Amino acid sequence: MLKYIIRRLFMLIPVLIGVSILTFSLIHLIPGDPARSMLGDKASEAQLENLRVELGLNDPYIIQYGRFVGNILQGDLGESIQSKEDITIEMASKLPATVELTIFAMILAMSVGIFAGVIAAVKQYSWFDNLSMTGALFGVSLPIFWLGLMMIWLFSVTLNILPPSGRISSGIELHTITNFYLLDSILTGNWTAFKDVFQHLLMPGVALGTIPMAIIARMTRSSMLEVMNQDYIRTADAKGLKKHLIVFQHALKNAFLPVLTVIGLQFGLLLGGAVLTETIFSWPGVGRYVYLAVMGRDYPIVQSTILIIATIFVLVNLLTDLLYKYFDPRIRYD
Repeated sequence: MLKYIIRRLFMLIPVLIGVSILTFSLIHLIPGDPARSMLGDKASEAQLENLRVELGLNDPYIIQYGRFVGNILQGDLGESIQSKEDITIEMASKLPATVELTIFAMILAMSVGIFAGVIAAVKQYSWFDNLSMTGALFGVSLPIFWLGLMMIWLFSVTLNILPPSGRISSGIELHTITNFYLLDSILTGNWTAFKDVFQHLLMPGVALGTIPMAIIARMTRSSMLEVMNQDYIRTADAKGLKKHLIVFQHALKNAFLPVLTVIGLQFGLLLGGAVLTETIFSWPGVGRYVYLAVMGRDYPIVQSTILIIATIFVLVNLLTDLLYKYFDPRIRYD
């Protein structure tokens, strides 16, 4: 297995090189001028040209890319064009917020999706099966931005039971240890902060987790139906084993590999796809950070952030592949 892991990690290098080239190329094709964005419409051409020279924007493409890669290899993500802040420091403060939101959304999606898929398969063609699969179809179809806005209108504006935006209320004090607010509130025993953070997480977590929840439910049902028709399941039933043991101990474990693949892919996609959710709910994470960087033509932020997300995505896929062996011991990593 160690050789397999090392080989996969080496495969990460060409993937990241390709991502860096593609990202660097596309970001420079976006219309707009960072210098103009920084200095405003009233700036003179001389001022704009001086700033372009200072930022190295007039250098040839290959030189700019070489400078970007050289900084990355030294662990330097560069500086923000707009704020002049170190991107590494800003990312360290914003990445935990996105990871926390993604994990929360994924736990919610897995819990509801797997449960609904299993029950729908066991009770095929029942009212629950029809209702859950219809709900899954709606879940896949609903745009996140529309769902997020409707949730804010209903639960924040109309019912006033959940906060509409942010990560924690301004009057709540929380001593941060890991920058994962839910975890920090538990570690410090601050249950007031825990309740407040959970309330802030709920709406963006549901909005972000709706699509993967629907996909997981449909995949679980499909995979379970295939396994439930196998001979060993019928044999276990004939021997008089309890229904819940047959379903969860025998059927679900053998049907879980396709579901695990979907979970791994969706987790990686959520990390990179949280831009809309974080923007709608003003969540101070990487997605909103990238959105503001794109609007401000802040090239270094966009390039560095996409590279980090791509790295996490590949590592999540590697972890997913390694988990296959737990569910199917016949798998060998040779």
